[in-house]
Amino acid sequence: MARRTYGQYCGLARALEFVGERWAILIIRDLLVGPRRFTDLQRLSRIPTNVLSARLREMETNGLVQRRVAPRPASGVVYELTDYGTELEPILLSLGAWGARALREPAEGEVITPDSLVIALRATFRPRAAPPRLVSFELRCGPAVVHCVVDHGDLAVTDVGPLPGADVVIETGPALRRLVAGEVAPEQALADGLVRVRGDTSLLDRFVEMFRIDPLPASQGGPEQARAGASTVHAG
Repeated sequence: MARRTYGQYCGLARALEFVGERWAILIIRDLLVGPRRFTDLQRLSRIPTNVLSARLREMETNGLVQRRVAPRPASGVVYELTDYGTELEPILLSLGAWGARALREPAEGEVITPDSLVIALRATFRPRAAPPRLVSFELRCGPAVVHCVVDHGDLAVTDVGPLPGADVVIETGPALRRLVAGEVAPEQALADGLVRVRGDTSLLDRFVEMFRIDPLPASQGGPEQARAGASTVHAG
């Protein structure tokens, strides 16, 4: 496979040559949650099999991903990040937090995956807002179910799946973004049926304080305004 390059001797250019192809970053996102089989990675929305195969080959060649045989009782080959690939985590978390500021209501066909939700929790976590004790959350956002454990200010665990015995179970949908962006207060979200809580209901307020999306700069006005402004410029 011919390697496409930018023709520049630059670290950023080399990084984009490694992870700038379509779907590459999202594959790495999922592998940051844990090793995955090929079929697990196919659950990425709309990724063609041939594209997934190509991205994995490229990332293996570049030393970001490796294959290994899963130990029993599991079986088969899984893909996992190398140490070099894992170094991308703080970069991707920062990029995800930056991009989350521009999210609005999901467009038709856009989905929330469990792995994307785990990474979103890691990216938006505010340790200073955490209580000085251990608290556990199960988050249900449509069909995506994940959990996290916060231990005295540290995000000790974030993973896919339910958490038996969680201090609180939060059930919601796309309204989760409005909550963590501060666009709707927890009590109002509960009253409007945007969120359902089982367990310690007071922890919903704590959750919203710990996982937070910053607003866009006032001058930005959001993606819709930016598109409208661009249309005005072109029309003029």
